[in-house]
Amino acid sequence: MSTETIAIEKVRKPLFTAKDRKLITDPLNDDNPITVQVLGICSALAVTVQVKPALFMCLGLTFVVAMGNFVISLIRNLIPSRVRIIVQLVVVAALVTVVDQALKAYAYDVSKELSVFVGLIITNCIVMGRLEAFALANKPGPSVLDGIGNGLGYSLILVAVAAVRELLGSGSILGFPIIGQWALDLGYKHNGLFVLPPMALIMVGIIIWIQRSKNQKLIEAN
Repeated sequence: MSTETIAIEKVRKPLFTAKDRKLITDPLNDDNPITVQVLGICSALAVTVQVKPALFMCLGLTFVVAMGNFVISLIRNLIPSRVRIIVQLVVVAALVTVVDQALKAYAYDVSKELSVFVGLIITNCIVMGRLEAFALANKPGPSVLDGIGNGLGYSLILVAVAAVRELLGSGSILGFPIIGQWALDLGYKHNGLFVLPPMALIMVGIIIWIQRSKNQKLIEAN
């Protein structure tokens, strides 16, 4: 193969390969961190009463897992195996501190709503799982994509649960009334059960059941 042919092949190489795209798309369905891997359930139960705090939690976790993957991947060959968990915790703690301070500076009300759950990102199984399972064994580019993909998969479930709970529990989405006064005048009442933590667990369970009954890959795996 001539030098010119090699150069042309390099030019034609796509920016994102099929493998790279799978790092983004698989966590949305086939390998979703909440419904398939059953990770990050605590925050799914705690911060999904309303869509707004759920969105901020999703952004925070996606930032932490993507940047955490990037940093750990960069220094993976320098980390002694015996202290790798400690190094991962230090990196994640630093990123969570950035998220926490940014929320306090630019979205203080949301910061108060999320309370300790922002800090608990440090111990979120999704974050630590991706650092341990992917970032320590892969280059920075794919590691970032893996972090973004898992963050989006997490976000998809959280926002879906929060939207249903806020709509049926409070009659609004993002604080904007959806169920009008006319419905209330006709006797409609908001369902207070949807603002309680047990309903989040029930909804996540329903989503897991639907997904596993419809997804052929998951059916074959079971």
